[in-house]
Amino acid sequence: MSVTQTVEVPDSHRLTIDVPREIPAGPVVLTFTPKAVPESGERRGFGCAKGEFIISDDFDEPLEDFKDYM
Repeated sequence: MSVTQTVEVPDSHRLTIDVPREIPAGPVVLTFTPKAVPESGERRGFGCAKGEFIISDDFDEPLEDFKDYM
């Protein structure tokens, strides 16, 4: 029987894992696999950051601080 659980490893590196009742008591083998991190230069899908940023309606308006330079 194989059970997969995704857990977040805290800074303390100490985990408490709830084992499903289907797993019999006794020795088990745990395998830790780090979550894949995208390599630098790997392209992300178009729109992957949609909704992450909010731009105000007056974003393109001239700034008052630069009034003297315009």
